[in-house]
Amino acid sequence: MAGRLPALLLRLLASLERSWPFVAFFVGLFLCWEWSVDLFGIPAYILPKPSEIVAKGWADVPRLVHYFWITGIETFLGYFLAIAVGLPMGLAIAFSPMLRRTIYPFFVSLEMVPKIAFAPLFISWLGFGLLPKVIIVVLVCFFPVALNAIHAFGSLSDELTRFCRSTGAGVWRTFWKVRLPAALPQCFVGFKYAAVNATVGATIAEFIGSDQGLGFYIQIVTGNMRPDLAFAGIFFLTVLGLLLFGLVTLAERLLIPWHISVRRH
Repeated sequence: MAGRLPALLLRLLASLERSWPFVAFFVGLFLCWEWSVDLFGIPAYILPKPSEIVAKGWADVPRLVHYFWITGIETFLGYFLAIAVGLPMGLAIAFSPMLRRTIYPFFVSLEMVPKIAFAPLFISWLGFGLLPKVIIVVLVCFFPVALNAIHAFGSLSDELTRFCRSTGAGVWRTFWKVRLPAALPQCFVGFKYAAVNATVGATIAEFIGSDQGLGFYIQIVTGNMRPDLAFAGIFFLTVLGLLLFGLVTLAERLLIPWHISVRRH
């Protein structure tokens, strides 16, 4: 245990050394924001200072945390359901010529439709509860997952497949040992893209019809001319999105540590 501590400290120092430009950029950005509001005499009801956002947001932390958990449940449920449905569907389409000629064009056409257009329908059908928000998140996340899975599982060359068969590997062994590892990097592209959009779907659904959640909170405080609290809500949404994206990135590092996209970082 004692021998591991120096290694952990070295890793932490190396991580801090790599991230200091990022930290310095945001510190400089918020300092410029703070000074610019006073310099140009911008009213607080138009653009509050970061210090005011922190102070007012801290005073409303219990409500923000409560809404954070509600939006988080909608986001995570919808995201993981989209993966649970989209990944097998993409796999099936990649291996089925019939599905590629029927379901795949339908998915591509449906992807062109803004998902926000469905939100009022789901809310009118299912009410203001959890279910319509989760469905909107599933719709937003499903197509990046499914389309990238189709591309990932359908991109293995025929030569490599024939080579695996020539070694005596069966269909399932070829899939688990070759096709799945080769497809995972492209699948994680879809997972990451879906993670970026998951909070967007939940927030939009809450904008349209909800009585709780961070989207509802931002809408209410904006209507009350409280941009300081609106920015606090946006900050909590950002934390939620970064948390989901960070979990996906961690899973990528654990599942495909050999891939160049992981080894570069």
